[in-house]
Amino acid sequence: MFIQTEPTPNPEVLKFLPGREVLPEGAKEFRDEDEAAASPLAKALFELDGVKRVFFGPDFLTVSKDPDTDWSHLKAPILAAVMDHFTSGQPILAGATDGHDETVYEGDTAQIVAEIKDLLDTRIRPAVAQDGGDIVFSRFEADTGVVFLHMRGACSGCPSSAATLKAGVENMLKHYVPEVTRVEQSL
Repeated sequence: MFIQTEPTPNPEVLKFLPGREVLPEGAKEFRDEDEAAASPLAKALFELDGVKRVFFGPDFLTVSKDPDTDWSHLKAPILAAVMDHFTSGQPILAGATDGHDETVYEGDTAQIVAEIKDLLDTRIRPAVAQDGGDIVFSRFEADTGVVFLHMRGACSGCPSSAATLKAGVENMLKHYVPEVTRVEQSL
């Protein structure tokens, strides 16, 4: 098994491409060891000193490290953990994957939210995934026109994520969905 690695715009995050499907659908982020209990691979990665976050995409995973840890010390153990997992035959997740918030909206607001989610899924998420991240819908406030989105994976904490959110995502959503007045990052 050959696992490729790619840098991301976030210097604290490295993208790993195992050359096979990681998640059949959606994406999953693990922010700490407690959340990682839902995945044998994420759990193994959090056992490595310096690992701060783990993110699974369709055909990649990203690992965020502590700023005081050097990639030269962490990369090989991560590669070994990923290889061990995929050769073990264990499932990637014990439970279901997560994605967009599933709050039910009604009337015109439901149509607006559907348009926002469609743009995110077809235009924005694929571009963000190339950098090892993900962006998901959190909520829409119909009275103010504010869309709240959650940045995950390499995008979480990335120095350029605010610019991506404002310059790229906000402009696109405002262009295609006139009811959107601005985009904010949800924590």
